[in-house]
Amino acid sequence: MGQPAASFNPYTAAFTVGMGVIQAKQQRAIGKYNQANANRNALVAEQEGQQIQKQAEFDIARFDQQFRQAEGTVAVSLSKSGVVVGSGSAARIAMANAMEAQMQRNVTQYNADIGTSRKMEEANFSRIAGKMARQQARLAQINTIAKTGTSLLKMYNG
Repeated sequence: MGQPAASFNPYTAAFTVGMGVIQAKQQRAIGKYNQANANRNALVAEQEGQQIQKQAEFDIARFDQQFRQAEGTVAVSLSKSGVVVGSGSAARIAMANAMEAQMQRNVTQYNADIGTSRKMEEANFSRIAGKMARQQARLAQINTIAKTGTSLLKMYNG
């Protein structure tokens, strides 16, 4: 390499380097912020998934309570009408009601499981998006450093 071009100004070079460093730091900070935000969104989605499961447990418990009350009411009504509980039609009705109740519990739990799975998938996607944002920031930093270096070379070689 020869002598620097006559138009090379060390103050301009220092300014270019300084601005490149500042820009690279800002890009890193933005990447970290975006990743932290995505991770927070993932935690929120996971908590929502847990809430869906808790709500399902509550709904099933409430349903069971209402079902027991309904069974009691039916048993009293059947007894008052002279039907022997546990035999014939009464037994078939009780069996059908028990099967219907179990199906209702299963549907409630299935819907909760689907909702929870969706929230977990949302959480995973948020984390992936956060990692991608961080990688994009790193690539932007590399690009900034490369452009700063190219500018310095152009200044030096004039």
